[in-house]
Amino acid sequence: MVPLPLITDATNLRGKRILVRTSLDVPIEEGIVVNDFRIHKALPTIQFLMNEGAQVILITHVGRDPQNTTAPIFHALQKYISLTHLEAILGDEVTEKINALENGEVLLLGNIRAYGEEDANDAVFGKTLASYADFYVNDAFAVSHRPHASIVGVPSHIPSFAGITFAEEYTHLSRALTPEHPALFIIGGAKFETKLPLIERYANSYEHVFVGGALANDLIKAKGYGIGKSLLSPIDLTGTPLIQKTNILTPIDVIVMGKRGKCVIDVGDVKEDEKILDVGHASIEMIAQHIRNAKTILWNGPLGYYEGGFDASTKTVAKLIAESSAFSIVGGGDTVAAIESLGLSEKFGFLSTAGGAMLEFLEKGTLPGIVALTQPQI
Repeated sequence: MVPLPLITDATNLRGKRILVRTSLDVPIEEGIVVNDFRIHKALPTIQFLMNEGAQVILITHVGRDPQNTTAPIFHALQKYISLTHLEAILGDEVTEKINALENGEVLLLGNIRAYGEEDANDAVFGKTLASYADFYVNDAFAVSHRPHASIVGVPSHIPSFAGITFAEEYTHLSRALTPEHPALFIIGGAKFETKLPLIERYANSYEHVFVGGALANDLIKAKGYGIGKSLLSPIDLTGTPLIQKTNILTPIDVIVMGKRGKCVIDVGDVKEDEKILDVGHASIEMIAQHIRNAKTILWNGPLGYYEGGFDASTKTVAKLIAESSAFSIVGGGDTVAAIESLGLSEKFGFLSTAGGAMLEFLEKGTLPGIVALTQPQI
C-alpha cells in the first residue's frame, strides 16, 4: 500500500478553508433521500473538520442528470449537522458565501456535474475550485476512478489529503488484494465483459470464485448448457481457459420463469422459453460450505435479478456471511442494500460505498484519485 496523506494527521486546521469532495450521491425519490448510507459514511470527515474549527465547503454530484439538485441532500444532512446550502458552484454568490464562513461552519454547494468542465477535467475549472480553499480533501472514493476536475484537477493546485471514509475504503479494499486464506470471492450482477479481468485475477489468487447473477449465464452457456431467454453479455466464452478452471464455481441449480411458471431446476434443464432469474437451493448450499471455511470473503453484486424481486439467494448469502467468522468486504449498491434491509450491517467487516471504483481498484490496485493524492504535491 502506498501511504495516503490523511486529513486526520494535518495540524492547524482552525480557520482554514477546506474543500471536501464528498460522495453524497444518494437515492432520491420525489425530492426525499430514501437511503442515507452514504450520508452516514460522509459524516466522520465533516464532523472532524467542524470540530477542528475549519471552514468546510462540500461538493458532490447527484445522479447522472446535470439538472439534479443538492437540495434533498442538504435537508437530509440537516438531521445531523448545521450547514448552509447554495445551488451553484461558480459565481460571485458562491465566493461571497465562502468568504462569510465562520470557523466550524459548513457550506454545501450545488451538483458538480451541472458543469461540463467537471467531466472534462478542465484546467481552469479545477484551478477555480482550488482557489476556494487552503486545503483539499478527497472523501469520495466511490467516484475516484473518474479523472474529473474535482478528483484529479484540484489536488494539483493546493495541499491535498484523504478523508476518513476514503482512507477506510483504501485500507479495507487493499486487504482484499492480499487476503488471509482460504479466500472466497462472490461476484454477481451483469456485464461480464467489464468483470472478466476481475474473475481472471481472483481465480489466480483466491481459493474459490463463485459467479452468480446474469454473469453466470455467460459461463453456463459456454459450458454447453441451454439458458433459454436469459440475459447475456456481448461476449462468447466458449472454449476459453476460464471455463476449465475448477475453482471458478457456477450455479448447479437455478430459479427460472417461463411457460411452466416459476420453478427451481437443475442448470441443465432450462427450457427455450425460460429465463434464469436466481440461483437455487443446492447452489446456496455449495456456497455455504465455502463461506464456512473462508477466512476472507469478498462480495460484489447480487446473485439474482435483485431489482426484479428475485432477492432470496442474495439475502440468504448475506445471512450466511454475517454468521461466519471470515473478514468480509462487500460492495455494490444492491448487495449493500440487501444487507441493510436485513439489519446485518454491523456483522460485516466492511461495507464499501463504491461500485465501479471498487471494481477498478480490485482489478488495478489504484485509482486516478489515489494517484492524485499520492503524487508529489505543491
